[in-house]
Amino acid sequence: MLSRWKRWQPGSAFCLLLAGLAFGTGDLARAEYPDRPIRVIVPFPAGGGGDILARTVMGKVAEVLGQTIVIDNRAGAGGNIGTAAAARAEPDGYTLAYGTNGTHAINQTLYKSTGFDPLNDFEPISRLTEIALVLVVNPTVPAKSTSELLAYLRANPGKLNAATAGNGTSSHLAGEMFKTATGTDFLIVHYRGGALAMTDLISGQVQMMIEVMPNAMPQVESGKLRALAASTQARWPLAPELPTLSESGVVMTVSAWDALFAPRGTAKEVVGVLNPAVGKALQDPQLKQTLLARGVRTTPSTPDELREHVAAELKRWGAVVLASGAKVD
Repeated sequence: MLSRWKRWQPGSAFCLLLAGLAFGTGDLARAEYPDRPIRVIVPFPAGGGGDILARTVMGKVAEVLGQTIVIDNRAGAGGNIGTAAAARAEPDGYTLAYGTNGTHAINQTLYKSTGFDPLNDFEPISRLTEIALVLVVNPTVPAKSTSELLAYLRANPGKLNAATAGNGTSSHLAGEMFKTATGTDFLIVHYRGGALAMTDLISGQVQMMIEVMPNAMPQVESGKLRALAASTQARWPLAPELPTLSESGVVMTVSAWDALFAPRGTAKEVVGVLNPAVGKALQDPQLKQTLLARGVRTTPSTPDELREHVAAELKRWGAVVLASGAKVD
């Protein structure tokens, strides 16, 4: 399985310029848009997981559109700075926002103010992907299954430390959800990013983590960590031997996600061009396989489906943040 879980490597090119599809002359709006490069604001650092995922997907979208797509990294405040900038951009279809369950759900409760409203400041275009999480432990932990881990946690309350990629991140809130669902006691330790957390998890400074698959599975394949369960509703296609948390007796399903948005007021005709282009890109067999090998599943949607998804996720993640007591002022 080692070849299936490779670390993501950022591309050297900043602009994604790919030849592609010409629009039919029968539809004026489709024929005219896009006639110049499109900028996608990614509110995370270049080279990080979100940035690489955005570049991978938007590269294929650029190919379908036959137009340049420029990735504009504007990191800061957990994604709030770049997302707020995208919300204030001209709604002409040439500035779009890459959003996640962090920016468009978690942050609305985690932060006192984000500078944007995820429902009212954006026109939804399409969901992009679902990112699986996986429960992993350091090999020194005497547990080879979730049930064995639960038995150990209950026999040794407060003994194990669980790493997170930071306060309010998916890994943090997944850990809090696991605590609540199992009634176990362990210390949650925050790091400044998943890479630092993974380093200490491998060394044994912390002993467990529920982390996104793209970060965790390469370490599992190399034997540095032990995977116990996937967080998704069904078993992951490329790791069918790995049970889900639900199968392991933990009533819990959680995954991260990302999506594409436009500033509020963007014309329906523009969204009508972008949505099918994203859908076509996400159906590309090579792209689907590449993403799946990295713990990512394509999830194209209609704009209305994305709007409903964001509304539901705001409530779901908001409740988890409130229950955890996490706050960033």
